[in-house]
Amino acid sequence: MTDVLLTDRDGGVVTLTLNRPDSLNSFDGALRRALLEAFTELAADRSCRAVVLAGAGRAFGVGQDLREHVATLERGDSNPLEVVREYYNPIATLLAELPKPAVAAVRGMAAGAGASLALLADFRVGGPGTAFLMAFANVGLAGDTAASWTLPRLVGHAKATELLMFAEPVRADEALRIGLLTRLVDDDENVLPAARELAARLAAGPTVAYGQIKRQLAIGGTGTLAEALEAEYEAQRVSGGTADHRAATMAFVNKQKPVFEGR
Repeated sequence: MTDVLLTDRDGGVVTLTLNRPDSLNSFDGALRRALLEAFTELAADRSCRAVVLAGAGRAFGVGQDLREHVATLERGDSNPLEVVREYYNPIATLLAELPKPAVAAVRGMAAGAGASLALLADFRVGGPGTAFLMAFANVGLAGDTAASWTLPRLVGHAKATELLMFAEPVRADEALRIGLLTRLVDDDENVLPAARELAARLAAGPTVAYGQIKRQLAIGGTGTLAEALEAEYEAQRVSGGTADHRAATMAFVNKQKPVFEGR
């Protein structure tokens, strides 16, 4: 049986590849469980200092496997979308709160929960064939996998409403312009290498501080001034106690280039 989620390690960079190319990497039960397990493990893995998310074949991922979902509907389950609470919410939480940088290599289409997953990454690299589609309304659903949280932060409330309600594809150039993409490379074959290069750069940085930056931005983005200031204090308290901070400060004073070890 083919693994639905491939894991590759290169130094401090771990690449997770959605591996259901025949279904455009749609999420079935096995892939959802694999993602939940992988993010749980990587959150606690100190040897992992950056994560790359990618999709095998010609798409990044198109969200829920609708063939599986049809079977759920035909069984007459009282809550056919319980999978959101059981899997998509925990996956989104783990990725959003991952205490290290995540880079999505968005080659081809990212739709539905696949798009939502990409948007939870800290950085998104795409190519000419990249497209995002918040496809939920096309099948009579609202957004999930934190789309209602990421989209307003990335593109603003009005544009988020448009993307979710109109459910029309956003091509690569427009995705870069409005903030769905962080970087756009000139060849789809270069999407994954560019994402891995960016992740390698991040993996060589102050991992603990990066995790604290993610946390403080999550709070500061919608919280009060007092909440943001408290989050900044806590972030500096944690970061200030790291070996990386001490070593980098001494390197700066001695006019040397700091070497970060992620601790």
